[in-house]
Amino acid sequence: MIKLVLTDLDDTLIKNGLPRATDHALAGIHALLDAGVRFGPVSGRIPSDLGWMFGDDAACYATGAPVNGQMVYVDGRLVHVEKLDGAELNRLACLVSAIPGTCLALYDFDAPSDEGAGYFVSPSEEHAQECLGIFTHFHRFVRSLDEPQYVKANVWCAGDREHITEVRDMLREEFPSMDFVFPSPTAPIIDISPAGWSKGTAVRYLARELGLSLDEVAVFGDSENDLSMIRAVPNSVAVSNASPEVAQEARWHIGSSADDAVADALFQIAQATMAGVMPAFMR
Repeated sequence: MIKLVLTDLDDTLIKNGLPRATDHALAGIHALLDAGVRFGPVSGRIPSDLGWMFGDDAACYATGAPVNGQMVYVDGRLVHVEKLDGAELNRLACLVSAIPGTCLALYDFDAPSDEGAGYFVSPSEEHAQECLGIFTHFHRFVRSLDEPQYVKANVWCAGDREHITEVRDMLREEFPSMDFVFPSPTAPIIDISPAGWSKGTAVRYLARELGLSLDEVAVFGDSENDLSMIRAVPNSVAVSNASPEVAQEARWHIGSSADDAVADALFQIAQATMAGVMPAFMR
C-alpha cells in the first residue's frame, strides 16, 4: 500500500497561473492524512512559497523537500540541508555575465517582503540592469557573493529553448560540482543543485526517515527536475502535460494538472489505503 505521497507543485499539483492549490487538492491532501498516508511537496520552490501555495494550511507541507530536495522537512522539522559552494557560484556568475540576457539568481529566505527573495548576481551593473529589465519580477542585484555556502540558486536565460539548452549543457561541462536541470518545459530557468543531490535523493532520504520502503512511496511529476524522483521509486506518476522524458520514465499516468488530476489521484490513494489495496490507477 502507499504510505507516503510526494508531488511536484508547478504544473503538477498546481496548474501554472493559479494562485494556489485548489480546494479540491487541499481536501485530497487531508483525505490522505486522515487515512494515515503522509503527504509532502518536493519542489524547486523555496520554503516561504509553500504557505501561499497551500493557502497557509501548514499540515499540507509539514513534511516535504523544497528547493529541489535540498531542504528536507519531517513534521515541520528541518532534518537535512544541502548547500552550494559560494566560490563556484561567483565563478558561474562571471561566466554567464558574458551571455546576453543570462544571469545567476540567488534567493534570500529572510529578505523583507518588499525586496523579494530573489536577486541577481553580476559583476557588471550594465549586464545586471539588462537582466532586471527582462525578468521584471527581480528588483535588485549584487556584484558578488561573500558567504561560503548558499542554498537556492538558478540561472535565468532569455531566448528560445534551443539556446537555453545550450547554456545548460555548457554549465554542466564547466561545473561538474553542480547539477543543472529544467524545472519546467517552458520557463526560462535552469535550476542548480549540488552534484549528486536531487529530488530523488530527498525522496529516498524521507523514506528512510519515516521507516518506509520505496514501494510504499508514490511520486508525481512533470519536468526534468522530477526525473530523479520518478526514477527513485516503483510507483512514479506523470501528469499528461509532463515532458516526453518524464512520461516515458513514469510507471503510471494520469490526466493533466489543468484538470486537477493529482487531486483526484490523492482521493483514490486515500480510499484505497482505507480498503487495504492499491489505487485503481496503479493496478
